[in-house]
Amino acid sequence: MKNNIMKFKPIASTLAYILSPDKKRVLLVHRTFKESDDNLGKYNGIGGKVERGESVSEGIKREIREETGLEVRSMSLRGTIIWTDFGPKKEDWLAFIFIVDGFEGTPFELNDEGTLSWVDIDKLEELPMWKGDRLFLPLIFDNDPRQFHGHMRYDGDEPIEWNFDRI
Repeated sequence: MKNNIMKFKPIASTLAYILSPDKKRVLLVHRTFKESDDNLGKYNGIGGKVERGESVSEGIKREIREETGLEVRSMSLRGTIIWTDFGPKKEDWLAFIFIVDGFEGTPFELNDEGTLSWVDIDKLEELPMWKGDRLFLPLIFDNDPRQFHGHMRYDGDEPIEWNFDRI
């Protein structure tokens, strides 16, 4: 009998939210430079795909260095999210989401994707971003010390299912 279950082969990725020294702001990139960018016009944390041969922590440190010029000194894993059927390409992603609360250096003003800026955490809801980001961002910045692990199913650009648990 033929197995009709689709194989799940997500793209492994990292995403970091870098806190200012006073812990009231977060460094974000406003993705405005590439017309072909699926994130065009949106604000995002810092991150990208994990490369073959590197660990998740090596991957996020590399992405932060490349995209911001900062060297991570302290970070913690806040959680993971699996996105299915995400974006115009309907891709599956597995993201490891970090808070960075210690770094050295001064961030770039811009990178290949857009401009970098410090944004007040309590103003994040005012920014253009993926609708699904509004669902998980509160879990990143709350005071619950437990990690969250969630699944968000998309229909192209629209989140249609979101669930998570904490451990």
